Amino acid sequence: MAKVAALISFALMGLLFVVAVVEGGSPVGKPGYRIHTLFSVECQNYFDWQTVGLMHSFRKARQPGPITRLLSCTDEEKKSYRGMHLAPTFQVPSMSRHPKTGDWYPAINKPAGVVHWLNHSEEAKHVDWVVILDADMIIRGPIIPTELGAERGRPVSAYYGYLVGCDNILAKIHTKHPELCDKVGGLLAMHIDDLRALAPKWLAKTEEVREDKAHWSTNITGDIYGKGWISEMYGYSFGAAEVGLRHKINDDLMIYPGYIPRPGVDPILFHYGLPFTVGNWSFSKLQHHEDDIVYRCGELFPEPPYPREVYTMESEPNKRRALLLSVECMNTLNEGLVLRHAADGCPKPKWSKYLSFLKSKTFANLSRPKIFTPGVQQTMEAGEDQQPLFGETMKPHPKIHTVFSTECSPYFDWQTVGLIHSFHLSGQPGNITRLLSCTDEDLKQYKGHDLAPTHYVPSMSRHPLTGDWYPAINKPAGVLHWLNHVGDIDAEYIVILDADMILRGPITPWEFNASRGHPVSTPYEYLIGCDNELAEMHTSHPEYCDKVGGVIIMHIDDLRKFAMYWLLKTEEVRFDKEHYATNLTGDIYSSGWISEMYGYSFGAAELKLRHVVSREILIYPGYVPEQGVKYRVFHYGLEFSVGNWSFDKANWRDKDIVNTCWAQFPDPPDPSTLDRTDENILQKNLLSIECGKKLNEALMLHHRKRNCPDPSSPILTSPKLETRTSKKFGKIEEKPKTSTVPARHTQELSQADQNDGHFRSLKVWVVALWAFSGLGFVVVMTMVFSGRKSKGTKGKSSRSRKRHSSQDSWT
Repeated sequence: MAKVAALISFALMGLLFVVAVVEGGSPVGKPGYRIHTLFSVECQNYFDWQTVGLMHSFRKARQPGPITRLLSCTDEEKKSYRGMHLAPTFQVPSMSRHPKTGDWYPAINKPAGVVHWLNHSEEAKHVDWVVILDADMIIRGPIIPTELGAERGRPVSAYYGYLVGCDNILAKIHTKHPELCDKVGGLLAMHIDDLRALAPKWLAKTEEVREDKAHWSTNITGDIYGKGWISEMYGYSFGAAEVGLRHKINDDLMIYPGYIPRPGVDPILFHYGLPFTVGNWSFSKLQHHEDDIVYRCGELFPEPPYPREVYTMESEPNKRRALLLSVECMNTLNEGLVLRHAADGCPKPKWSKYLSFLKSKTFANLSRPKIFTPGVQQTMEAGEDQQPLFGETMKPHPKIHTVFSTECSPYFDWQTVGLIHSFHLSGQPGNITRLLSCTDEDLKQYKGHDLAPTHYVPSMSRHPLTGDWYPAINKPAGVLHWLNHVGDIDAEYIVILDADMILRGPITPWEFNASRGHPVSTPYEYLIGCDNELAEMHTSHPEYCDKVGGVIIMHIDDLRKFAMYWLLKTEEVRFDKEHYATNLTGDIYSSGWISEMYGYSFGAAELKLRHVVSREILIYPGYVPEQGVKYRVFHYGLEFSVGNWSFDKANWRDKDIVNTCWAQFPDPPDPSTLDRTDENILQKNLLSIECGKKLNEALMLHHRKRNCPDPSSPILTSPKLETRTSKKFGKIEEKPKTSTVPARHTQELSQADQNDGHFRSLKVWVVALWAFSGLGFVVVMTMVFSGRKSKGTKGKSSRSRKRHSSQDSWT
């Protein structure tokens, strides 16, 4: 008995200890730490299925504290509304139609609802921290403001980089403290006292920006529609600036399904505001705007691929993880619908493989609550301002990634062949990626997928909003798309080149002294707009406008901040037709063709990036080199000549050199024939010859890899082309040199052969010999084993060429 009493006593002590630890170890729920979650919706089917998904994830993620739906409805809408039971609800008068101006803007219900809740809700009196979400979100783990780093006066939010109005005239008009304007949104976590100060300003500034139609344009707001639709977002940022709030911005907490997460980051919030795809499956919330799926028993959204199927789709770990996150988001939405239908008394649905998966331990484990790790954030913040120590010579060099932009055309294909060949010979560190901008129609007919490691970009040659034809905009648009859709960019510095370049040696940040805030580039002296009213009109910091371009070496953190500015400033300058004149821009055609170059310089000035300008990186063939300089890049953007030989890339705009076996450019002169009287002229000519030879060398190797017929065959001669340039720019006449090549050899191979790789002509005979030998073997075996029947199987010898491709959609 004594032993039993002792055991009972010990158990009671243990229980008391556990209770003490549980109650004392987690302050959440106690005064000072009480959390309340809010989200705003309207009386529509569209918001009802989003509410079901958010509410289900709220419970599944074990988010602390209560949650309240701020429901904005008119009296008429309430009469027929079916969804009052879907969430704890606080009803708010609808401001979709503004009571004073008559403006139709439903997004204003978010700040209006928060103000109404603060002023009229009893529960708002018993809250310390508020988490504000959007309805189209799925919570993956508890969102605890204090653990995210929130403090009084320092809310936590996600980064919304497209709110460019924080950096221009919009902020100066609408807030007294434009320097405090933070580009944030999505997730908001703040102290209740800060929210009480902010909410009235949030609403007032939303109304103010919404009425300011004179400044709705895309170049001022970043709103791609130019309709003032993101006025509420600016209302928040300007309101927060007015009351002196400075945000802690965390870009790892929230992710859009379809985006690739950074390595080691596990987001705790999905925001499915944009379309996303997994293989052939896709989902867009806008396609379900009128969907009453909540009230149709047994109905679910189309099921996404199963996780095991995703593993067969993608081998790269981080891209595969992005696909799995997309699948998890949709499965959580459907799981919420299943439980909602059951709670509403729907009949038990028929068994299906998908329903069985949603109820399985496998899915439960995949979607268990995720815990945010503050250490990740602290490490990132602590590392932002760290500089290498003086004399730190043993530190390993940073990783580099090289990118260049092209389009789906033969013109860019031969340039790609030249650049990729020179890249591999140059010793340039790291990997290279081609940013390939194509329309859907272009892609259907495009043959050059395997020319380079490729990231596919939706074409902006024809601007989707203005209709302006300006292919050069694909360069900044491609870089921005690449940054947003490739999560694991394993590089600290990015080198950006043009397709019409040949690398002669490595371009590294350590050799040319690139650093954060100080990119490296080459001089473009003709960008005179940096020194006149053009810069004063298009950047708030004209004194930071550098006349640079061509080659760019930039820290990836700078590039992530800068890319959107580059694109927007390009659009802005391109739209400013009144200032196309040569005396303002330096553009000899006065056509706005160099708008992208100014977009780069003005965008960099906005961020006060100061370039290290190097004259030792790039040279145009045909220019006299400086003595002793070992240039790393040829930029053959201009015509150059040596004696009677010349090369102008524009003359080869429509020539399919890459897909015509053994086609190449006219050979430059033999260096031994050059006049050596003038050393400067000699060196200029030698560089020009080197560039021309390197292009032809690249094409020769390309044709060889494509298994073109042996050029030394008696029946074949190289299909070089004589060109006669007409006086009109870009127009040429072609005349093939004498050739005995039969017509069938000059025709393009069939589409099927192109897809599987070109065959050598002799390979046909090899296959025939193999077939004959196989037949003989079968005959012999038949004679030996006369009692058996054998069947031959015919095998294919073609091999599919591996392609570096990752097709993406623009979001």
